[in-house]
Amino acid sequence: MKITRSRAGQPGYVSYALVLGTGLILTLLTLAAYQRAMTAHEVQAKVVLKADYAEKEDAILRAMVAITPNRAIRAMVHNSNSNSSTKNPLRWETIYEDALEMANVRKAVSTELYDSLNKPDSIVANVGDADLDDYENIFKPYDSGSRITRGMKNSLGEGFPVPLSYDNSTTYGKDDNFPIISHDKYYGADAQDSVGASVDDYPLYNLLSYPQINFGYAQPGDPFVAKRNWWAFSMSVADHDDEVTGIAVTDRDFVLSIYEVPSQLAISASAFMSLGEFESGEAWGNVNITGGVFAGKAVVEGETSLNALASRRGMTLSDDTSIGGQSFSSSPFAPGLREDYLLTQGTFFPVSLASESGRVAFIPINRGADYFDRFSHEEESDTISTTSWNDYSIGALQCAMRLDIVDVVSQMNQTPTELRFSYLKDGERKEIDIPLLTDDSDELPSDYTYVCNENESYDFGDSVVDVAYGDDKSWAYQTSVSGVVEFNNARFGDPKVGTFKAGYYRPSYPFEVKELDSGKMCIAVFPERFEDFLVTLDADATDVNHSLVVNVDYSASTGSLNLSKPSIPCTDLDFGLVLLECSDLSSFTKGFSIVTNLRTYIGDDFNVVPISPPSGYTPASGSYYPPCSIFAPEKRYGVEVDPYAVDVEGQVGSLASEDEENPIRPLDSKTLSGTTLSADRVTVNLKPIAHPAELPPIFMMNWLVVLEEVRSEFIGN
Repeated sequence: MKITRSRAGQPGYVSYALVLGTGLILTLLTLAAYQRAMTAHEVQAKVVLKADYAEKEDAILRAMVAITPNRAIRAMVHNSNSNSSTKNPLRWETIYEDALEMANVRKAVSTELYDSLNKPDSIVANVGDADLDDYENIFKPYDSGSRITRGMKNSLGEGFPVPLSYDNSTTYGKDDNFPIISHDKYYGADAQDSVGASVDDYPLYNLLSYPQINFGYAQPGDPFVAKRNWWAFSMSVADHDDEVTGIAVTDRDFVLSIYEVPSQLAISASAFMSLGEFESGEAWGNVNITGGVFAGKAVVEGETSLNALASRRGMTLSDDTSIGGQSFSSSPFAPGLREDYLLTQGTFFPVSLASESGRVAFIPINRGADYFDRFSHEEESDTISTTSWNDYSIGALQCAMRLDIVDVVSQMNQTPTELRFSYLKDGERKEIDIPLLTDDSDELPSDYTYVCNENESYDFGDSVVDVAYGDDKSWAYQTSVSGVVEFNNARFGDPKVGTFKAGYYRPSYPFEVKELDSGKMCIAVFPERFEDFLVTLDADATDVNHSLVVNVDYSASTGSLNLSKPSIPCTDLDFGLVLLECSDLSSFTKGFSIVTNLRTYIGDDFNVVPISPPSGYTPASGSYYPPCSIFAPEKRYGVEVDPYAVDVEGQVGSLASEDEENPIRPLDSKTLSGTTLSADRVTVNLKPIAHPAELPPIFMMNWLVVLEEVRSEFIGN
């Protein structure tokens, strides 16, 4: 059979040139698209890698904020300079290396996470992963220095902080290798045009502008009292492996600052604090608070109104709480609430946490009960910093004058028999022992001065003096007298019959033993007497001897076996401290501070006489009082009787330890008998310190650690 095939359509032909040409065009288009895709992929890879580098750098910077203050403290502790094993971990290069390790930036996926995936044959193809083992290819000094650019005697121009000065070349040299915090750093002539007060009058702490951060210890840009230690460096993680990745990233410039911030808010405490109500449940009635409040953790109760509240570990607010004029029906940290407030109110958000700023840490320097007691600390030496940690952070060790109970009658009879007083003379420490059991037949002490003969009188006016009457080794004494004194047998008795006697005097000691009606044995301190008493000792005046610590010497080396360490919380079996003659502290032109580990009874008005303010400073209130502070584990009001009411002005702080269950209540007040004053008998007017002229000699300290980028557009050169 023959089959004939049929054709559909017309006969045609194929042009090999057309096919090949079309194929070539399509191939070239495909190659071009592939090339563009590869270019886009390469660009995207570089963008992702640069973003990866930026995230790594941010993690490193946050780690440095956490690490550096710890190393600065360790550089101040005993034997930190003794050998390489104690010094090397504190060096800047170790801080860099530890920051890389803490930030976990050497791998995109941690070893633990990678192992948990159980994929042993998988390949991690992130070219950004690297050992990052050469910190010198990552961190560089900004301008000078071997590891970092120190902010001392080194003005880097616009965009950088004002430099600090120094007198001790050791401090300057070590600051290049370690983060040094020291009293040897101060504001000198280089800083005068950039701080708010005279550097001659206020070299250690001056008026600075608060940094642009969310943590509201103060509002950004507002003046606050501080000293700024700072170091500048440049950083680029990309530089470590740029030959492998082919990515060149411009170095970023940073300033790491540790602000030393004396406590200056109306209320400050690093512990858990309750605000708004007394322990009795009564609301704060006659309480006026200007400025902000800082608490480690806070609970605000009742209808309480505050200007600002800052915390480290969170806060709980009642529905009736108002902060900065703002009420919060939900959490003040709800998403978007801060941004909405800034847009609608145009002012800084009045509620803040330290954790809200990624490169910021706020560190209260709180030594707790140790702050009151200098005998609980061993002497420090061989420190990297020229300022030791205890001397820096313990108020009891910072006082110019010291008064110690050295001995008592017996363990059963705690009546003091000897005191020891220490003071400064020409800047050097001097010491005198004061026996308290005086025998009338003893020799007249050499510090008594002749005043008149027997049967004559002398008017001592308002001066408080000790007087003696007699002759040779027979004397009669009276202490703490004033006005007209008649030196005769009628007043003193006849210490030596048949002889012609005379009268002598000396300024009274500004302290004595006093027993309360309850039988509690106390040391009474009379601040108004110190000026005259220091003159008799030929000591430095009250502008130097401006602070006093009162302790019990229970140490094995210098104390008595009959003495023991006072308890905190205080008990009725321990000694107490009584403050009397303390209303007029005008003789302390630089202020007055007292520190003790004893329960303190305030028996008179305290610091109620104004004086002329320092030159160049005008107080906002119009009146200026010597800046004063009292540090004690417990305070009570009254000595002879319970007072009806108390009126407190200034600032209130607490060194209490953290207690998650029992918050401290900073405004609760107790009387001599231990009775808590009711709300209607307590008037409180608190305001922040606004100028270094208002700083007392002894104060609590905080550190504010801030790491900021200095962008090239803000650098003048």
